Amino acid sequence: MKSTINDVAARAGVSIKTVSRVINNEPSVRPATRKKVMDAVEELHYQPNLAARNLAGTRSYTIALIYDNPNAYYVIDMQNGILETCKARGYELLIHPSDSRSDKVNDELRALVEHSKVAGVVLTPPFSETQSVIDEVKKLGLDYVRIVSSGAAAGDEENCIQVDDAAASYDITRHLIEHGHRRIGFLCGGEEHVSTHGRLDGYKSALQQAGISIDPQLIIPGEYSFDSGVEGAKALLSIDNPPTAIFASNDEMAAGALFAARLMHIAIPEQLSIVGFEDSPFSRQTWPKLTTAHQPNNEIARCAAALVLNKARSKGASESASANRDAGITKKFVPELLVRDSTGNAPI
Repeated sequence: MKSTINDVAARAGVSIKTVSRVINNEPSVRPATRKKVMDAVEELHYQPNLAARNLAGTRSYTIALIYDNPNAYYVIDMQNGILETCKARGYELLIHPSDSRSDKVNDELRALVEHSKVAGVVLTPPFSETQSVIDEVKKLGLDYVRIVSSGAAAGDEENCIQVDDAAASYDITRHLIEHGHRRIGFLCGGEEHVSTHGRLDGYKSALQQAGISIDPQLIIPGEYSFDSGVEGAKALLSIDNPPTAIFASNDEMAAGALFAARLMHIAIPEQLSIVGFEDSPFSRQTWPKLTTAHQPNNEIARCAAALVLNKARSKGASESASANRDAGITKKFVPELLVRDSTGNAPI
């Protein structure tokens, strides 16, 4: 039987009015009371009547996810994480794919606001790192949260969930260096993604700290795709002094590099080590399984959704109340190295 607001009030030991105030995130509720009510909402799987709430006033109970990412696994993790938070708080999610290379992106944003009443937006790369898009969102008066590589957050940290790509990339490169690799190829992701530059910076930093000179011939431009990984790895493995390890900017590219090595009859990891980034299902579906950096996309998405909902539901709150409302939300993530079977000692 479907739970009602009366059931939530009874479980939490508060009045129906208090439950309503918590659901609508009114600022005058004590944190302990808010927690009791939200615990009851989750335990009872209570879903407020969104249609009735939207009809009852001007407040929106929908947030939008704006994305353009070639990695389907990344997008699915984002959608699922945001949905988890939306459902727990009685909100809906509007998913809006768009083409970051189009000059119509800002027109689409304006149409989204005009035709679909949204309380706020979550922007993923590259939109979250594109100034014209950020400016348009601000101009439209939308609450927003940007999921960004750390280098793109300067001056807007309170609206960002950051991923420290450089730190994670440094750790991955150090792992290869510690296994004796000195010629390490790097396959770049898309130029428009700040994460590409952060991961390249971490790679270079680790080499420099180890006293290894940076060879431009070992750095290959590309895209975050399997095909780009194949072509990039073929290019690296065809030079006169090929690398003993390849660092691909994401797992799809790393899977492509594995495929290229197979085509060239190069044994992994005996003759060549390969690493990826993200810990997507690709990293566990290859043979051998990929050493990679675990990027908790689902958790990142849940934090982004919680942050944008807090903003949308507490307009007009004091600065101290705003700080309290975001307590417990992780705003910076460092992907962790996961060592699997695709890396080994450098061949002698």
